Amino acid sequence: MSKWRERLNDYDDEHRHMLEGGSISQLFLNYSLSFSHPVFVGIVYGIVINLTLLLPIFYEGNTDSEGFSDIVQKWANESLIILLLCASLGAISAIISSIVRWPPVRLERRRRYLYPLPFIGFLITTITIIFSTSEELKILGYFILLAPGPLYIQISYAPRWRMIERIDRDLDPFEGMKKTIFRENKNEELIEQNYDELENAIEELDL
Repeated sequence: MSKWRERLNDYDDEHRHMLEGGSISQLFLNYSLSFSHPVFVGIVYGIVINLTLLLPIFYEGNTDSEGFSDIVQKWANESLIILLLCASLGAISAIISSIVRWPPVRLERRRRYLYPLPFIGFLITTITIIFSTSEELKILGYFILLAPGPLYIQISYAPRWRMIERIDRDLDPFEGMKKTIFRENKNEELIEQNYDELENAIEELDL
């Protein structure tokens, strides 16, 4: 078991849940922290995107009577650009999270908005490739297709990975943070504040 997993019991349920993350974060964090770095997570997302673009690019090349080698070279060139872009954005996310030190955002209630975006982007991109539509629509399709992965890494995975990596090095994961967890709504903060005030009042009465 990883060292940081052994130390999760040192934290309360809410912070432990935040550090473990959802199913996608847990999938990557099953590997060593070196291989689960945000850069490599970005590369994995880029690979998935490249595989989805394989069929429409081959269709476009076949329609234009391009040779097999030309189609492969075109796909390889686009794939390399996407991989470099996703890896770079992952590295930038890691740097930003180490500077800003914000807690990871929970995505449980936001998945309905984030998860459909790659499919919508793929649909738009496929239509633009097959029917040779305007370049602006193609750029929009690529943007919607690529954005969810780097966005997830930026707001959720990179901050979580930074904190876990500090735990693994026996450092305080919350050092320099103004807040250690994002609340789903202000009511939770208000309830906790009232609970703390009630505890303080009880302690004063006991004295």
